[in-house]
Amino acid sequence: MAQIVNIHCLQHVDFEGLGCMEEWIAIHNHKLTYTHLYKGETLPDLAEIDVLIVMGGEMSVHDEADFPWLKTEKRFIKEAIDQGKKVIGICLGAQLISHVLGGEVSANKDKEIGWYPVEVVAPELPILKNVPSVLEVFHWHGETFSIPENAIRLFQSEGCYNQGFLYKEQVLGLQFHFEVTNETMREMVLAGQKELIENKYIQSLDTILNTTAFIEQNNTIMFGFLDYLIQ
Repeated sequence: MAQIVNIHCLQHVDFEGLGCMEEWIAIHNHKLTYTHLYKGETLPDLAEIDVLIVMGGEMSVHDEADFPWLKTEKRFIKEAIDQGKKVIGICLGAQLISHVLGGEVSANKDKEIGWYPVEVVAPELPILKNVPSVLEVFHWHGETFSIPENAIRLFQSEGCYNQGFLYKEQVLGLQFHFEVTNETMREMVLAGQKELIENKYIQSLDTILNTTAFIEQNNTIMFGFLDYLIQ
């Protein structure tokens, strides 16, 4: 019988959930728990979890004055890494990981919202074995992170140099969203449609919602990352 893994998700807004990762967790019969930080919920005892997934959100890592729980969350993420837990960060989650590992989070030159290509920059890594060298992915960010010390840069795009990193085969940070499904992408777009203004790397609402051809491939890659890190 496969070992049950205790997976905990930190969710910052109600419209950025686990997407296809929830399906992967169910397939493997792992245990899933949440802290909905936007509801003021209390963080769990780290001893009770094996894997931490930190999702995206519309706030910045620097917005502690507006979101006081960010300070506690940062300590929790750093402790999880220090204790050897597997940690996965998506978008804001990746920025938080970079931040607690001593990296810098700052405004990107351009906002990136919609379906744009990323390029693999470390194809020799086992985690990227089955990932195409260039692929279309879903973006929604206005900030970017630096690559933490002892981490390896994984992806880049024309609009954003640092799009992902792997830290000590233990921690994965992705600026973009391999995890989105048709449903979760729609939730994000409808919640943030005010940001869809004309810009170099911002697509229209209709363009985003009508671009679904890459979701299956992206979800398959996300499943592969979870297999690699957790199984």
